[in-house]
Amino acid sequence: MSPELIKMGAYIGAGLAGIGSGVSAIGVGIVAGNYLAGALRNPSAAAGQLTWMFVGMAFAEALGIFSFLVAILLMFVV
Repeated sequence: MSPELIKMGAYIGAGLAGIGSGVSAIGVGIVAGNYLAGALRNPSAAAGQLTWMFVGMAFAEALGIFSFLVAILLMFVV
């Protein structure tokens, strides 16, 4: 394979992996929105659910960080 073709594939893969960062932002928004909806329905349980909201946000954000790292590796290493 030619080096240009390999580089083109790496850039396309990096662009597709970069989409994961945007998708993780949507996931964080969904987690926060669902927490707010639950807290407004039952304010007495809101304090107990706050920890789980942060855990869910951390998992969603971790996927974004991993996809960002894959994109950077594809762009500059491959």
